[in-house]
Amino acid sequence: MPLPQQIPQIDWPIVMPVIWVTLTGLVALLAEMVWPKRSNNRIVLISLVGLFIAAWSVIKQFGLPEGQTFADFVLRDHLGLVLQLVLIGVCFVTFLFSESYLREKRIAYAEFYPLALWSTVGGMLMVSTTNLLELFLGLEVLSIALYCLAGMSRQESKSEESAIKYFLLGAFASAFLLLGIAYLFGATGSLDLRALGTVDLSTAHARTMVTFGLGMILVGLGFKSALVPFHQWTPDVYQGAPTNVTAFMASASKVAAFGALIRVLQAATMLQDVWFPAMVWICILTMSVANLAALVQKDVKRILGYSSIANAGYILVGLLSHLKDPAKVPLTTVLFYLVAYSAMTLGVFAVISLAASGGREGSRFRELHGLWKRAPFAVGCLIVFVASLVGVPPTAGFFGKLLIFNDALAAGLPLLAVVLAVNSVISVYYYLGIVQATFVDEEGAGANAAASPSFGSTVTVLVCVTAVIGIGLAVSPLQGWLGQEPAKSVEASIALPGSDIK
Repeated sequence: MPLPQQIPQIDWPIVMPVIWVTLTGLVALLAEMVWPKRSNNRIVLISLVGLFIAAWSVIKQFGLPEGQTFADFVLRDHLGLVLQLVLIGVCFVTFLFSESYLREKRIAYAEFYPLALWSTVGGMLMVSTTNLLELFLGLEVLSIALYCLAGMSRQESKSEESAIKYFLLGAFASAFLLLGIAYLFGATGSLDLRALGTVDLSTAHARTMVTFGLGMILVGLGFKSALVPFHQWTPDVYQGAPTNVTAFMASASKVAAFGALIRVLQAATMLQDVWFPAMVWICILTMSVANLAALVQKDVKRILGYSSIANAGYILVGLLSHLKDPAKVPLTTVLFYLVAYSAMTLGVFAVISLAASGGREGSRFRELHGLWKRAPFAVGCLIVFVASLVGVPPTAGFFGKLLIFNDALAAGLPLLAVVLAVNSVISVYYYLGIVQATFVDEEGAGANAAASPSFGSTVTVLVCVTAVIGIGLAVSPLQGWLGQEPAKSVEASIALPGSDIK
C-alpha cells in the first residue's frame, strides 16, 4: 500500500496580512447593506481599523527568517514585507481624504472602499511571490478593481472614457503577460521565476523561448509601470478618474508593478546582455518623453500623470543601477524612492481634491485659482510636495534623486545619471505652474461654493508633509531599515523540485 502523503503545513503569519485586508473588504461591503447610504463614516472606520491590523501583522514579521507557504506560492522576504507595508499605507492615507472628496463630487458610493481594499490585495500578492501564476492573478485583482474605480463618476463622460481605455489597454497588456508566462513555462517546466536559472541557454530553441517570454512579460509590466512606450493610457485615465482614485492608482499600482518588475529582472540575470540595453533606452525615453509632454498640459491631473511616468523612469534608473552592479549598488535606493514617491504623490492629489465642488472636478489651472484663500495650510504643504517632486533639499524627493544619481554613477551608467539630472531641471517649469495657479487671486469656477477642507483632508495633508520632511531628515536610519535582510530559513535553502536552485 502506498503511504499517505503528509499534508504540508501552512505558515499562516505569512499570509495573514493579505487575509486581513481581504476580510476587511468583505466586512466593508456587508456594512454598506446594514447602514444608510447617506453616511459612509462607519465603513471608513472599519476599513482603517482593518488596514491597521494588517500593517501590524506585516511589521511583526520583520526580522523573521525568509519562508514560503501555500505550495511556495506566497513568499516572505524583506522586499515583499516592505512593499506590502507601503501598499497598506497608501490605501490607508487614500481613505483619510476620500469621503469628503466623494461627497463634494456627489459620488459617495460605499463600494469604493472594498474595491480599493481588494485592489491592495492584488498588489500585495504581486510583490510577495516568485510564482508567475500568482503574479498574474495579483495583477488581475489589482487591475479589475481599478477599472471599476476609474469609472465611478458615471455622470461624467471622461470618467467612463477613462475606465474603458484603461480596461481595453489593460486587457491587451494582460494578454502579453500571459503569453510570456506560457513561453517561460514551456522553456523551464516551472512557473517559479527561480527556475530560469536552470535553463540551458546554449541551445537556440531554449534561448529564443526564454527571450521571447521574458520580453512579453516586460511589456505587460511596462504597461502597469507606465514606462514609455506603454504609457499612453496614463494621462487620459488620470484625468478622467476621480482624484482619490487617481491618487491611489498612481501610488499603489506603481509600487506593485515595480515590485513585480524587480522579481522578474533579478531572476533573468542570465539574459542581462539582451534586455539590459533595451531597458536603458526605455528608461531614457520614459524620463524625457514624459517631462517634455508635461510642459504643454493645462490640466493638473494630466500633468501629474506625466509626472508619474517620469518618476517611473527615475525609479528604473535606480533598479538598473542595482542590477548592473549589485555588489556596489543595493536595492535600498529603489525602495527608498518608492516610499518617498508615494508620500509626495498622495499629498499632491489630496490638495488638488480640495478644488472639487458641486459635483465638478476642478483640476484645470483656472479652477485652482484662489485655493490659497480657502486652504492656506494645504497650499503651504503643496509647496513642500512640489519641492520634493522637483528635488529641493531637504525633502525626501531630493535625497531620493540624489541617491539614484549616485547609484547610476557607481554602477557605470553616467548617461542615465545625466538624463535624470536634465529631466529634473525640466520638470521645475510645470511643477511650479501648479503652485502658481493656486495663488492667482481671481477665483476659478466653483471656488466660491467649495467647502472648507475637511478634517480627513487636513489629516492626510499633514501626514504626507510630515512623511516627506521626516524621510528627508532621517535618510540614514530609513536606508538602514530598508536594507535589512531577514535570516535565511532552512526552507529557503531547499532546492526546487526538478531543479538545482538553492
